Amino acid sequence: MQPGRKMRILNSEGKPVLLNQAEQYHADYTQRMVNERLQNVLGYEVDITTLTTIMKKITEQKFFEIAPADIIPVRVGEGAWSSNLLTYRSYQLGDDFSTGIINTGSNNSRLASADAGVDSLSIQVKNWAKSIGWSIFDLEQAAKSGNWDIVSAKEKSRKRNWDLGIQKVAFLGMDGDSSCLGLYNQSGVTNNTSLITQPLSAMTSVQLTAVLTSLLNTYRSNCNRTAWPTHFIIPESDFLGLATPYSSDFPNVSKLQWIESNLQIMTKKKDFKVMPCAYGDTAYNALGVNRYVFLNYDEESIRMDIPVDYTNTLANSLDNFSFQNVGYGQFTGVLAYRPLELLYYSY
Repeated sequence: MQPGRKMRILNSEGKPVLLNQAEQYHADYTQRMVNERLQNVLGYEVDITTLTTIMKKITEQKFFEIAPADIIPVRVGEGAWSSNLLTYRSYQLGDDFSTGIINTGSNNSRLASADAGVDSLSIQVKNWAKSIGWSIFDLEQAAKSGNWDIVSAKEKSRKRNWDLGIQKVAFLGMDGDSSCLGLYNQSGVTNNTSLITQPLSAMTSVQLTAVLTSLLNTYRSNCNRTAWPTHFIIPESDFLGLATPYSSDFPNVSKLQWIESNLQIMTKKKDFKVMPCAYGDTAYNALGVNRYVFLNYDEESIRMDIPVDYTNTLANSLDNFSFQNVGYGQFTGVLAYRPLELLYYSY
């Protein structure tokens, strides 16, 4: 409503409600204060009438959220303020076991030996910082609305920016940065494109059985049978369809229950998990494929590091009118230290 313009108010029967001189004065005054004082590109200026109530509850923007540590190991607080994190990998070296057999009836002047070797993997640490600022005008104008704290809102926005950024890095890395990769785009990881060629939820019981017959064996073969997987990560759109019965013969057993129970039995791990992840869906990963992941949840197998977790500085001011503070942290991408223990299935 424009200043000086009288608001036409109707009752439940659609007839005009007439204000007396005092009521009209207060309505105009309230509207004038809104127009003059609550003005901001973020939405301070709001048209109100004498029948308007400002609700106490604020409706906030929402995003889908996935806790990276539920799917991959995340180490927090180690290696703070470093520019790179170096991890050594050791190897057992030596000839075949049989070369250690000795003949006590002959002169064994030279025994076979065993040895160990070492190499290293380094991952770059990313420094992150963002500031927020506000002035006394911002505080007073926001307070005028009666139910919105601008400082808290800005802080929540920055913290959400950190959380969602770490989430994306954990699964997809940083765009255009080969030193910061995520779970779904690791280099040197086998990508099987022949076993899963359609959503598991769309398969018949016969097709699903055929896939599971080979699923675990492909992982064991890929890692030379040195490890067992602990997690099977599938696209969320497929996961949400696995509540349907496995078959008409087993209507009380869902496809999800059947897949998870079979993998728990075969891996001998009662805590084996089949988990959804939206980043496995082609609509969210920019990979052009739907991607399933078998992995071993072990820090020595795959890991993301957060050397410095999200931290705030104290708010400061040079003139006691404008204030600001900084939120900062350090993080790395995801690195497969044992790439053979990670296996992709894509279609």
